[in-house]
Amino acid sequence: MATAGTAAKNAALLEAASRLTASSENLIDVNAADMDQARQEGITGPLLDRLELTPERIDGMAAGLTKVAALADPIGEVTEGWTFPNGIKASRVRVPLGVVAVIYEARPNVTADAAALCLKSGNASLLRGSSYALRSNLAIGAILRDGLEAAGLPADGVQVLEDTSREGARALMRAKAWVDLLVPRGGPNLLAAIEADATVPVVIDGAGNCHVYVDATADLEMAAAIVVNAKTSRPGVCNAAEKVIVHREVADEFVPKVAKLLADAGVELRGDAASQQLASVIKPADEDDWPTEYLDLIMAIRVVPNLEEAIAHINRYGTGHTEAIVTSDLNAADRFVARTDSAVVMVNASTRFTDGEEFGFGGEIGISTQKLHVRGPMGLRALTSERYVLRGDGQIR
Repeated sequence: MATAGTAAKNAALLEAASRLTASSENLIDVNAADMDQARQEGITGPLLDRLELTPERIDGMAAGLTKVAALADPIGEVTEGWTFPNGIKASRVRVPLGVVAVIYEARPNVTADAAALCLKSGNASLLRGSSYALRSNLAIGAILRDGLEAAGLPADGVQVLEDTSREGARALMRAKAWVDLLVPRGGPNLLAAIEADATVPVVIDGAGNCHVYVDATADLEMAAAIVVNAKTSRPGVCNAAEKVIVHREVADEFVPKVAKLLADAGVELRGDAASQQLASVIKPADEDDWPTEYLDLIMAIRVVPNLEEAIAHINRYGTGHTEAIVTSDLNAADRFVARTDSAVVMVNASTRFTDGEEFGFGGEIGISTQKLHVRGPMGLRALTSERYVLRGDGQIR
C-alpha cells in the first residue's frame, strides 16, 4: 500500500464508489438485519439513527470516496528542503504511517470514510466496528476490497475485523508489532478502555461537549439561528452544541427568545437559576449537566457576568472539540479565540462546521481532541508522517 501509485489508489476508490451505488439495495437489506438486531438489544435514539443506511447515506458514502479520489495525494509531498554547507541536499517528505486501526461504534459510513482516507494516504486499514453493525460493515468492506483488487492492489489493504468482542478490541489496542496508529471513535466507555489498555499510539477522537457563547454585543437574531442550528440540525453528532453560555447584559432578551425556539423544536432545556427565571420551560441543571455530552435533543443554558467567566466555564467543562462565540466585538472574538483551549474555535458560525467535508478534507477519520500528533478534523495529511531524505555526492563526516 505504501508504494501504490496515485492512479491506482484513485482507481480503487472510484471503482468502490461505483460498486457502492450499484449495491444500494443489497446494502439496505443487509443493514435492515443489523437494525433489527440492534432494536432487539435495546438500541434506540441517536445511536440507532447512526446505524441506519438509507439510499441517501449510501450515495453520500460513494460521493465521499469520489471526493477523496479527487484530493491531492499527500504521499511524496516535499514539505521543506534546503542544502547543507557541504552540498548535501535535504528534504522532508510525507510518508504513510503504515497500518491504521480504527475502533468505532454504530456508523457503517465510517467503514467507507476511514478505509478511503487510509487507502489514499498509502496506509493499510484494520476496521473494527460494533457487533450490531457487523453485517453492514462487512458488506461495505467487501466492496472496498473488490475496488482494491480491480485496481491491481492487495485486497487486504482494507480489512474489517469480524471479532467484535472486548477481548478482541483489547488485543488490537496492544498490537504494537503490527499497528502504527489507533483511532477510537466512540463513547466514554470506549475511550476509558483505550486509555487503560492501549499500548499502540493513539489519537483520541473524543467527546464533543461543545458550547456557544452569546456575547454582550451579539446580533441576537444571528445568535438564535446559530444556537438552533448547532443543536437541532443533527443532535446525535459530536459537533452539535450541548451548552449555551449567555452574557448577562443580553440574557433578559436572548434567553426567552432562544428557549422558545429550542422548545418548539423539541429540545429539553436545563439551566442555572438565572436562566430559569427568564424562561419557564428551563428545568434546573445540576453539576453533572455541565460536563455531559448529551447527543440528544437536550441543551443546558447558563448566564455569566462577562467573557472571562464564559471562557473559564468552557475551559473547565469543555472537551477540547469545538467552541463558538457570537459577537460584534472584534476584541472579544480575539480574546475568546486566544484563550479557549479547543481544537476548533468558531466566531459567528455554528459548531456544526467542524467536519472533514466542510474543511475540504473529504471524509474524515475522526476529530482529534488531543494535541499530538494532530488536532481537529483528521484528513489525509493526519494519516502521514514525515521523514528526511538526504542526497549527497560522497560527503563524509
